[in-house]
Order: sequence, then structure tokens, then C-alpha cells
Amino acid sequence: MQSVLIVSVGDKSTAYFTDLLSASSLYPVEQIITVQSCGEARRLLLERDFDLVIVDAPLRDESGENLSRHIAEKGMSQVILAVASEHYYAISESCEDYGVLTISKPINEAIFGASLKLARAMQNRFVRMRMENNKLKQKTEDIRIVDSAKYILISYLSLSEQQAHRYIEKQAMDMRTTRRKIAEGILKTYGH
Repeated sequence: MQSVLIVSVGDKSTAYFTDLLSASSLYPVEQIITVQSCGEARRLLLERDFDLVIVDAPLRDESGENLSRHIAEKGMSQVILAVASEHYYAISESCEDYGVLTISKPINEAIFGASLKLARAMQNRFVRMRMENNKLKQKTEDIRIVDSAKYILISYLSLSEQQAHRYIEKQAMDMRTTRRKIAEGILKTYGH
């Protein structure tokens, strides 16, 4: 699902971005939510995540630059920051290290389309990285639990580390389950 948050003071700008998103086949959108201030955006972002956040600077309560950096730094939302052309280079430079895509106003539809395509590619990359990170966390947790079970077998049954390792592996093969499940059973049996 592609969810988009548009942060813009003007109704015309909000409608313009909504129309551009709706017309774009590069970034299929299922939900667009709009707010008019950084404060509203920050509160909403505490409750949920968005795939894309478009910030139309300046806003009533902030320039939009700080909000864009905060969102990009916080999580997996991609951020497109639209700024006045006279401020484009300075703001772009201050935001690029955070991964904020900055575009100049008035907005060129081709450049906006290219920005959407880039935002989607970055989003896909972040999703893959998050999945890989979760797999690594799971493997680390599995290793920690198996090592704890081996320590218990070594302590209570006077097995060597190699014997404890082999015992857990053999039990997992015989019971057609994972080493982690066997290790969890050992931990439960010995009250750990």
C-alpha cells in the first residue's frame, strides 16, 4: 500500500500535489492525507507511518526543512521537500545528508515524476534493508537462545560444548523442528 502525507498550507498546492500523484502511474497511491502545519504532521507521524511525505515549504509554524529532516531521520518514510527556487540550493544541501529529496518551485511535472520514481526506488531499498535487518536480528536471537541452552546442558549434564551442540542438533533433526525450539524447551525444563 502506498500512503502519502501532504503537508501544505495552501489548498491550491495540496490539490496540485494530489492531482500529480493521482495522475502518476510511477507511484500508485491508495491513500492521501493532508495537513496544514508541521505540528499536525508530527502528531500524525507519531500515530502511523507513511510511504511518502511531501512537504510544501514554507509552513505556518516552521520552514518545513526541519520537519523534512526529522521525518527522514525518524523512519522509513521517503520525503520530498518543495521549496522556493531562490532557497533551493541552500536547503537541498542541508537536507541531502538525511535523504530528503528537494525540488524547486514552481514544480516541473517531469522533475516531480522523476522524484517520485526515485522515492519509490529508495522506499523499496529501505523495505529490503528492513527485512534483512529483521532476519539478522532473528538469527542473532536464535544463536543467543541456543548458546544459553548449551550452557545449561554443560552446567547440568556435564557435557562438553561440542556434545551439547550435537545434542541440540540431533534433537532438532529427530523432532523435525528448529534448534531454537529445542533450545527453548531445554531452557523451560531447567527453569531459565
